[in-house]
Amino acid sequence: MHVRADIGYEPSMATTRKIHYTTPGMDTAQAERVIGLLQSRLHAMNDLHLTLKHVHWNVVGPHFIAVHEMIDPQVEAVRGFADELAERIATLGGSPMGTPGSIVHDRDWDDYSLGRAGTQEHLGALDLVYRGVVESYRNGITELEELDPVTQDMFIAETEQLELFHWFIRAHLEDQGGRLVTEDATTEQAAAEAAKG
Repeated sequence: MHVRADIGYEPSMATTRKIHYTTPGMDTAQAERVIGLLQSRLHAMNDLHLTLKHVHWNVVGPHFIAVHEMIDPQVEAVRGFADELAERIATLGGSPMGTPGSIVHDRDWDDYSLGRAGTQEHLGALDLVYRGVVESYRNGITELEELDPVTQDMFIAETEQLELFHWFIRAHLEDQGGRLVTEDATTEQAAAEAAKG
C-alpha cells in the first residue's frame, strides 16, 4: 500500500491547455508551477471528500453516530476547498481538472483501503490520510513563498482547517499520556489494526 504522505506535485498536472494569460505581475512559468501545485491539491481534496463520505457511509460500532456526524462537516469544508482551488486555477489562466479519470491518472496514492469497519479502524486509517494531506499542503506553502503569496495564503487557510479536522480524528486515537496508537503505522491497514486494539 502506498503511503499518502508521498503525495506530491507534478508540473505535468498544470493544465491540459496552453496558458495564454495569467494574473498581472506573474509570468507564465510561475503561473504554470502554481497551477501545478493547485491542481495536485484539487485532486487531493476531491479524493479526500469522497474518502470522508465513504467513511461516513461505512463506519459501524458503538461510536457510530459520533463519527458519522463528525465526518459530514469535514466533507462540506473539503468540497469548498476544492472549489476554491479550481477557481484559483482558472484565475491564473489554467483549466482545472476535476474528473474522476484525471484524479486516478494523476494521483500518486492508492484508493482508501477500508470498507465497512469499526469506528476506531476508520479513524486510524484517516489519521494516515490526513498526515499525507497536511504534509503535502505544508510542502506547498513552503514552495509558494517565492512563487505566489496569494495562493500561499489560500493554502495556509485550508491547512489550518485540515489540521483541526486531523486533531478531531486524532483525539479518538490518543491515550491519556497523549501518545497516538497509530504513531508507528505506515499503511492504512496497519493504522486500522493499531487503532482497533
